[in-house]
Amino acid sequence: MRIGAHVRQDSDPIGLGAKLGAEVVQFFVVDPQSWDKPKPHPLAEQIKASEIDVVIHSSYQINVASTNNRLRMPSRQAVALQAAAAAELGAFGLVVHGGHVRSDAEIEAGIINWRKLFERQQDKGGFAVPILIENTAGGNHAMARHFDSIARLWDAVGDFGAGFCLDTCHAWAGGEELVGVVDRIKAITGRIDLVHLNSSRDEFNSGADRHANLSEGTIDPELLAEVCRTAGAPVVLETPADGVADDIAYLREHVG
Repeated sequence: MRIGAHVRQDSDPIGLGAKLGAEVVQFFVVDPQSWDKPKPHPLAEQIKASEIDVVIHSSYQINVASTNNRLRMPSRQAVALQAAAAAELGAFGLVVHGGHVRSDAEIEAGIINWRKLFERQQDKGGFAVPILIENTAGGNHAMARHFDSIARLWDAVGDFGAGFCLDTCHAWAGGEELVGVVDRIKAITGRIDLVHLNSSRDEFNSGADRHANLSEGTIDPELLAEVCRTAGAPVVLETPADGVADDIAYLREHVG
């Protein structure tokens, strides 16, 4: 099991990861609030040569489920471009949030739009790295907040080799119990490719996506360690930067 963190200094992700003692780092290839196209990373060769594994998180505004063409179409393009940039860095995947639609009536269309993302890219030779769909914390019309919704989504995209990223804060805040969560999600997707191991600043089923360090959040740290132990996947902490080194140390002590 490889344990690491999201690094916010993506100008030198490997250097910061090494300082944290991380075995895997996650970072962005563009400003996460922008529609910018990725540029070649100046340290690409160092990143590819490093023993630290790399995974890329896509920009936040991407919503491939949307029924709004002005959002969905640039989202599709952004996923393809950021996946290509991830491949240039030797990353093992690109994390993409499940997204949302505007009403219950649009949920089926949102699922179809996710399938079209993979169908259309398949015609172009597929994505350069696996797309890891992440469960989300909030929203009444989300594609991947509740596990029954994830099951509907997976029926549409699982055959295309979609991967899954389990975020513990998102599951907790989204109203999904963490006891037995690994078995429950694997029963749906057949896989967990990455774990975002985060505690939550808010209570269960709050719908709030606010991460906390393991010692300070509302989720029992031992329960988080159990998810880490059982998932059989790389683990990335997205907890507040001041405490992330302590979070890594806690997991190393309690997971082994």
